[in-house]
Amino acid sequence: TGYSSLSYLKRLPIDVLKIDQSFVRDMLTDRSDAAIIEAIVRMGQALDLELVAEGVECSEQSQQLLALGCKLMQGYFYCRPMPFEQLRKSLDLLPALERN
Repeated sequence: TGYSSLSYLKRLPIDVLKIDQSFVRDMLTDRSDAAIIEAIVRMGQALDLELVAEGVECSEQSQQLLALGCKLMQGYFYCRPMPFEQLRKSLDLLPALERN
């Protein structure tokens, strides 16, 4: 009927496409979730959008997402949520080269 939420990808001024954690969670065991993620990544790349996967909880998920071309990820695999001031202090401890 022309009222697909995907039609908004053409019209909205977006730069980043987020891969929902509901797909990432079972991507290693559910072929449907893996196929959906692959389709999202390909579509994002074709539209020149930055991709971010949320809910990454293990190395295997991270490796598979990287192999597909998703370079930005967030989730417990990388860090638990923390207050901003704690994050700032943690980043200040990193050498300048690692932050670039």
